[in-house]
Amino acid sequence: MMHGRRWSGAVMAGACALSAVLWASVVGLKDGPTNSVTAPEVLYAPEDRPADRLVALYEEARHSIYLASYGLTYPPIVRALVAAKKRGVDVRVITDRGKLDDQKQRAALETLKLAGIPIKVNRHDGLMHLKQAVVDDHANTSGSMNQTASAARYNDERLDILRDPASTHRAKEKFLKMWADLTRYEDWR
Repeated sequence: MMHGRRWSGAVMAGACALSAVLWASVVGLKDGPTNSVTAPEVLYAPEDRPADRLVALYEEARHSIYLASYGLTYPPIVRALVAAKKRGVDVRVITDRGKLDDQKQRAALETLKLAGIPIKVNRHDGLMHLKQAVVDDHANTSGSMNQTASAARYNDERLDILRDPASTHRAKEKFLKMWADLTRYEDWR
């Protein structure tokens, strides 16, 4: 009888351990960096200074920055993108052709182009209204915030920085699909 109790105790312990492993996999608590998801960093402009956080994110980049932004005029961001390019980071920009009429946007794009950063604009009739960046396959940004001085200083804006592999991979795929689409996007100058 004692042997049977030990056996059923071992079975119960094994069942409990198996249940814990299954539960952890269901709620996403598995070990390993590929499965880890951190909470998004949610910043509001102007009080949280999200543009400064973008500058820091671009300064940390070591491999790639893929930026799709309707508006791009904030000088510290332009400088951070140029500096990243000079460090050997693959920097690419997609923006909206309608914003080329904006003198500040055109000046920012001229600066990026002179630094060797390739730029594409939409050819289609709709807006290229995304506001996202993918940095080093580790982080991606989203929200209402254009990368402009107005967004940085005056507007009510939101910037989310996500560091989960799934959304970062999807954002990168979307950017690269747009980049390769010669029907909807063309090289700027």
